[in-house]
Amino acid sequence: MERETVKKDNSVPQLQTVINEIKVIADQNSDDPLKLLLLLRQLEQIHRQIRTEMFETSLPETRNDLYQFVKDIEDKGGWPYIERMKLEQLLRNLELEIVEENNS
Repeated sequence: MERETVKKDNSVPQLQTVINEIKVIADQNSDDPLKLLLLLRQLEQIHRQIRTEMFETSLPETRNDLYQFVKDIEDKGGWPYIERMKLEQLLRNLELEIVEENNS
């Protein structure tokens, strides 16, 4: 199954190619939760690296420039966030699956 290519007006063409490749890798491993977890960990690691080593050091230094920057973030989609699945939620999902299997 091939995933739909997602393209935003402001995306960098090189980045879109990488995104599409990541989606192919995820599709190829869709039945292997350990490989998908590894993929998510690697994405989180690169997110952290870009944030700390490049993004934070490039932030505006004056209050006015910072205000304009934050305004631009809000106008163009907000702050990026990588959500982590909570262990408690994962356990609940597993428990529900076990109950459903036992009822079948």
